[in-house]
Amino acid sequence: MENIQWYPGHMTRAKRQMQEDLKLVDLVIELADARVPESSRNPDIAELCAGKPRILVLNKADLADPAVTEAYSAAQQQKGVRVIAANARSKGTVQPLLKAVSEVCAAKREHDRKRGILNRPVRAMVAGIPNVGKSTLINSLSGRSSAKTGDKPGVTKGKQWIALPGGLLLLDTPGILWPKFEDPQTGMRLAVTGAIADTAADPAELALWLISWLQAYYPGILESRYGAEGKTFEKADGPGRQVVLSELAAARNFVKKGSEPDRDRMAAVLLDDFRAGKTGRVSLERM
Repeated sequence: MENIQWYPGHMTRAKRQMQEDLKLVDLVIELADARVPESSRNPDIAELCAGKPRILVLNKADLADPAVTEAYSAAQQQKGVRVIAANARSKGTVQPLLKAVSEVCAAKREHDRKRGILNRPVRAMVAGIPNVGKSTLINSLSGRSSAKTGDKPGVTKGKQWIALPGGLLLLDTPGILWPKFEDPQTGMRLAVTGAIADTAADPAELALWLISWLQAYYPGILESRYGAEGKTFEKADGPGRQVVLSELAAARNFVKKGSEPDRDRMAAVLLDDFRAGKTGRVSLERM
């Protein structure tokens, strides 16, 4: 297994900027990827935001295993964390977030009212690692393309304040990772979900890791999407681990010159399919 580390220099600057911007906000909306809910939470954000009200949004819940999402949400709520599972691309599923923000900030608004301060906007920072959907969430809440979005990490740059109805100001922030992943599995999970640039890891190794996980926790899912009836693929964690990519490539008729299976193309397709939810609702962690 590769020990993936990816921490571009701009993330150090972004972390410093977040420290400064936290002085301007009333609460933090932390986004995580529901498919990897623990691995996609930057421990630096928890440290930086200590003392600030925080709401955890498990985005891309429509792509995740609902049982895993429910278990993780329940465990966090037992710790006193306010959790909302959402699909940031669907405005209807993020409406509960507005209600939660209102409830979390009710005490602040009452405090302002007693001091004679009326209608002061609530300022919220939207924070998280790269490519978890922060800008997409803001755009769904605002009903317009206010924040830049992309399916690659590192799209958001600079400070963007977006005004929402009801006196809420959202601050979009660049995604930041932490300098070192102590657990190699964390790096693999983040690379497979696309939070880490594809150039940081070998796609074939990522695909084999994903295949191994699917075979262990979602048996039959590869056969139902890529195989023929009665077909069973080689195990990705066995001695013939490279064989499974050849088998999958052959099943999709991905061949190079000389009829050699195109494993690289199959690896890229498998990762793209997973990230788009075409392999079904899959989570890459177990609670």
